[in-house]
Amino acid sequence: MRLLALVAAVLLARAPAPEVCGALNVTVSPGPVVDYLEGENATLLCHVSQKRRKDSLLAVRWFFARSDSQEVLMVKMTKLRVVQYYGNFSRSTNRQRLRLLEERRGALYRLSVLTLRPADQGHYVCKVQEISKHRNKWTAWSNGSSATEMRGILSFSWERGAFLGISFLTLPPPFALHHRLNHGLLPAVFL
Repeated sequence: MRLLALVAAVLLARAPAPEVCGALNVTVSPGPVVDYLEGENATLLCHVSQKRRKDSLLAVRWFFARSDSQEVLMVKMTKLRVVQYYGNFSRSTNRQRLRLLEERRGALYRLSVLTLRPADQGHYVCKVQEISKHRNKWTAWSNGSSATEMRGILSFSWERGAFLGISFLTLPPPFALHHRLNHGLLPAVFL
Protein backbone atom coordinates (compact mmCIF):
# COMPACT_ATOMS: atom_id res chain seq x y z
CA MET A 1 0.00 0.00 0.00
CA ARG A 2 2.84 2.38 0.88
CA LEU A 3 4.54 1.51 -2.40
CA LEU A 4 1.37 2.44 -4.32
CA ALA A 5 1.13 5.77 -2.45
CA LEU A 6 4.79 6.48 -3.18
CA VAL A 7 4.34 5.74 -6.92
CA ALA A 8 1.25 7.96 -7.05
CA ALA A 9 3.11 10.81 -5.32
CA VAL A 10 6.02 10.55 -7.78
CA LEU A 11 3.68 10.51 -10.79
CA LEU A 12 1.72 13.51 -9.51
CA ALA A 13 4.92 15.43 -8.84
CA ARG A 14 6.02 14.89 -12.45
CA ALA A 15 2.62 15.75 -13.99
CA PRO A 16 2.42 19.29 -15.34
CA ALA A 17 0.25 21.31 -13.03
CA PRO A 18 -1.69 24.30 -14.31
CA GLU A 19 0.12 27.53 -13.56
CA VAL A 20 -1.47 30.30 -11.59
CA CYS A 21 -2.99 33.00 -13.79
CA GLY A 22 -0.24 35.47 -14.70
CA ALA A 23 0.00 38.75 -16.54
CA LEU A 24 0.24 39.29 -20.28
CA ASN A 25 2.19 42.29 -21.50
CA VAL A 26 -0.48 44.48 -23.13
CA THR A 27 0.09 48.00 -24.46
CA VAL A 28 -2.18 50.37 -26.35
CA SER A 29 -0.87 52.88 -28.86
CA PRO A 30 -1.03 55.73 -29.50
CA GLY A 31 -1.13 56.87 -25.92
CA PRO A 32 -1.40 57.66 -23.13
CA VAL A 33 -3.41 60.55 -24.61
CA VAL A 34 -4.26 61.15 -28.26
CA ASP A 35 -6.04 64.05 -29.96
CA TYR A 36 -8.20 63.71 -33.07
CA LEU A 37 -10.47 65.94 -35.12
CA GLU A 38 -14.19 65.47 -35.46
CA GLY A 39 -14.94 63.41 -38.56
CA GLU A 40 -11.53 61.70 -38.60
CA ASN A 41 -11.05 57.96 -38.24
CA ALA A 42 -9.17 56.85 -35.13
CA THR A 43 -7.00 53.76 -34.97
CA LEU A 44 -6.01 52.27 -31.63
CA LEU A 45 -3.61 49.32 -31.53
CA CYS A 46 -3.53 46.69 -28.78
CA HIS A 47 -0.11 44.98 -28.68
CA VAL A 48 0.10 41.63 -26.85
CA SER A 49 3.30 39.83 -25.87
CA GLN A 50 4.65 37.28 -23.40
CA LYS A 51 2.00 34.61 -23.89
CA ARG A 52 2.51 31.79 -21.42
CA ARG A 53 1.54 28.92 -23.72
CA LYS A 54 2.21 28.41 -27.42
CA ASP A 55 -1.12 26.68 -28.08
CA SER A 56 -3.27 29.28 -26.33
CA LEU A 57 -5.91 31.55 -27.84
CA LEU A 58 -6.65 35.15 -26.97
CA ALA A 59 -9.95 36.85 -26.18
CA VAL A 60 -9.66 40.62 -26.77
CA ARG A 61 -12.15 43.09 -25.30
CA TRP A 62 -12.31 46.87 -25.79
CA PHE A 63 -14.04 48.94 -23.11
CA PHE A 64 -15.03 52.62 -23.22
CA ALA A 65 -15.61 55.09 -20.39
CA ARG A 66 -16.31 58.79 -20.36
CA SER A 67 -14.64 60.67 -17.54
CA ASP A 68 -17.88 60.68 -15.52
CA SER A 69 -19.00 57.08 -16.08
CA GLN A 70 -18.10 53.42 -15.63
CA GLU A 71 -16.38 51.27 -18.26
CA VAL A 72 -18.73 49.56 -20.69
CA LEU A 73 -17.85 46.71 -23.00
CA MET A 74 -17.90 47.91 -26.61
CA VAL A 75 -16.63 45.05 -28.71
CA LYS A 76 -14.97 41.70 -28.20
CA MET A 77 -13.04 39.25 -30.37
CA THR A 78 -13.63 35.78 -28.94
CA LYS A 79 -10.97 33.10 -28.63
CA LEU A 80 -12.29 31.75 -31.95
CA ARG A 81 -11.83 35.23 -33.56
CA VAL A 82 -15.54 36.06 -33.80
CA VAL A 83 -16.31 39.76 -33.29
CA GLN A 84 -19.25 40.60 -31.00
CA TYR A 85 -20.70 44.04 -30.19
CA TYR A 86 -22.30 44.98 -26.86
CA GLY A 87 -24.80 47.47 -25.43
CA ASN A 88 -25.29 50.67 -27.42
CA PHE A 89 -22.38 49.62 -29.62
CA SER A 90 -24.47 46.71 -30.96
CA ARG A 91 -26.89 49.13 -32.65
CA SER A 92 -26.31 49.14 -36.39
CA THR A 93 -25.31 52.83 -36.57
CA ASN A 94 -22.66 52.39 -33.87
CA ARG A 95 -21.59 48.95 -35.12
CA GLN A 96 -20.84 50.44 -38.55
CA ARG A 97 -18.42 52.91 -36.92
CA LEU A 98 -16.39 50.24 -35.05
CA ARG A 99 -13.96 47.74 -36.56
CA LEU A 100 -11.93 45.21 -34.57
CA LEU A 101 -9.35 43.34 -36.60
CA GLU A 102 -6.52 40.98 -35.78
CA GLU A 103 -3.48 42.46 -37.56
CA ARG A 104 -0.93 39.86 -36.42
CA ARG A 105 -2.21 36.61 -35.00
CA GLY A 106 -2.01 36.61 -31.24
CA ALA A 107 0.07 39.80 -31.16
CA LEU A 108 -1.63 42.90 -32.60
CA TYR A 109 -5.30 43.96 -32.65
CA ARG A 110 -6.62 47.13 -34.29
CA LEU A 111 -9.72 48.99 -33.14
CA SER A 112 -10.93 51.59 -35.62
CA VAL A 113 -13.53 54.18 -34.63
CA LEU A 114 -14.81 55.78 -37.81
CA THR A 115 -16.12 59.33 -38.26
CA LEU A 116 -15.32 60.56 -34.76
CA ARG A 117 -17.84 62.58 -32.78
CA PRO A 118 -17.37 64.59 -29.57
CA ALA A 119 -19.18 61.78 -27.70
CA ASP A 120 -16.25 59.48 -28.59
CA GLN A 121 -13.96 61.34 -26.16
CA GLY A 122 -12.97 59.18 -23.22
CA HIS A 123 -10.86 56.27 -22.06
CA TYR A 124 -10.40 53.20 -24.26
CA VAL A 125 -9.19 50.06 -22.50
CA CYS A 126 -7.98 46.87 -24.19
CA LYS A 127 -8.29 43.78 -21.95
CA VAL A 128 -6.83 40.49 -23.13
CA GLN A 129 -7.25 37.00 -21.71
CA GLU A 130 -5.09 34.03 -22.72
CA ILE A 131 -7.12 30.80 -22.85
CA SER A 132 -6.41 27.17 -23.73
CA LYS A 133 -7.84 23.75 -23.05
CA HIS A 134 -6.57 21.90 -20.00
CA ARG A 135 -8.06 18.49 -19.29
CA ASN A 136 -10.94 19.16 -21.73
CA LYS A 137 -11.85 22.41 -20.00
CA TRP A 138 -11.13 26.00 -21.13
CA THR A 139 -8.70 27.58 -18.69
CA ALA A 140 -7.53 31.20 -18.40
CA TRP A 141 -3.74 31.28 -18.09
CA SER A 142 -3.04 34.99 -18.05
CA ASN A 143 -4.62 38.42 -18.32
CA GLY A 144 -3.47 41.89 -19.23
CA SER A 145 -4.86 45.33 -19.98
CA SER A 146 -3.80 48.76 -21.14
CA ALA A 147 -5.58 52.04 -21.87
CA THR A 148 -5.41 55.31 -23.75
CA GLU A 149 -7.43 58.48 -23.57
CA MET A 150 -8.96 60.00 -26.69
CA ARG A 151 -9.67 63.68 -26.26
CA GLY A 152 -9.79 66.97 -28.06
CA ILE A 153 -12.13 65.85 -30.81
CA LEU A 154 -12.18 69.31 -32.32
CA SER A 155 -13.61 70.45 -35.58
CA PHE A 156 -12.19 72.70 -38.25
CA SER A 157 -14.71 75.03 -39.82
CA TRP A 158 -14.64 77.29 -42.85
CA GLU A 159 -15.94 80.79 -42.25
CA ARG A 160 -16.55 83.48 -44.79
CA GLY A 161 -15.13 86.86 -43.87
CA ALA A 162 -17.18 89.96 -44.54
CA PHE A 163 -14.10 91.81 -45.81
CA LEU A 164 -13.46 91.09 -49.52
CA GLY A 165 -15.38 87.78 -49.34
CA ILE A 166 -12.24 85.86 -48.27
CA SER A 167 -12.74 82.41 -46.74
CA PHE A 168 -10.55 81.36 -43.86
CA LEU A 169 -10.09 78.31 -41.72
CA THR A 170 -10.86 78.40 -38.00
CA LEU A 171 -8.22 76.29 -36.27
CA PRO A 172 -8.37 74.51 -32.93
CA PRO A 173 -6.49 75.87 -29.89
CA PRO A 174 -2.70 76.17 -30.32
CA PHE A 175 -1.88 73.08 -28.22
CA ALA A 176 -3.94 70.77 -30.45
CA LEU A 177 -2.48 72.37 -33.59
CA HIS A 178 1.05 72.09 -32.17
CA HIS A 179 0.44 68.40 -31.28
CA ARG A 180 -0.90 67.63 -34.75
CA LEU A 181 2.05 69.42 -36.45
CA ASN A 182 4.61 67.57 -34.33
CA HIS A 183 3.03 64.20 -35.04
CA GLY A 184 2.50 64.73 -38.78
CA LEU A 185 -1.27 64.64 -38.43
CA LEU A 186 -2.14 67.72 -40.52
CA PRO A 187 -2.48 67.56 -44.28
CA ALA A 188 0.37 69.08 -46.31
CA VAL A 189 -1.80 72.11 -47.18
CA PHE A 190 -1.40 73.34 -43.56
CA LEU A 191 2.37 72.94 -43.51
